[in-house]
Amino acid sequence: MALSSIALCARALLKTGCRSITSFDEGTAEAEVSGNLYEPLRDAMLSSHPWTFATAQVTLPRLEATPIADYGYTFQLPVDFLRVLSAGAGRGRGLDYRIHERRLHTNASEVVVTYIFRALESEFPAFFDQALIARLSAEFCIPLTDSTSRSQALLKIADKEFKQAKSIDSMQDSPRAIEDFTLIGVRG
Repeated sequence: MALSSIALCARALLKTGCRSITSFDEGTAEAEVSGNLYEPLRDAMLSSHPWTFATAQVTLPRLEATPIADYGYTFQLPVDFLRVLSAGAGRGRGLDYRIHERRLHTNASEVVVTYIFRALESEFPAFFDQALIARLSAEFCIPLTDSTSRSQALLKIADKEFKQAKSIDSMQDSPRAIEDFTLIGVRG
């Protein structure tokens, strides 16, 4: 079942022992804290791991403007971009690049980038929902309850949920083979 941003925050508030919300604009302390903390926490959680549901590959559009120094070309990053995992010329990796002002700079004339994007809440799998709810509850706790001990306990739970979510997500991909390792090459 896909949860909305309000539903995710409402469940996190319940874990802190606070009242639930139905809107970020209802004028309560819970709504204000949720509304101010939700988006940055969601983006931080999405950026923290190469989640399979939030990873994409795209050929970037080259911009007319050239970088002032170091690289020959500038490319526009996608609107939903959160973090680059790798970039390549014709492949998704292997390029030397740098991110400046939400643009990718490199010497290649064409770039394929693998990146983390801002996934919609409706695309979150249940394991990510649980990790995000646990993290939200830990972050909501101090501003709403002033209880550092409860916040620390919730943070431990959030760390455990995060590790479990990463483990589940990592099982949805083939293990990566070691492609270039000097000891293997020597044994040839």
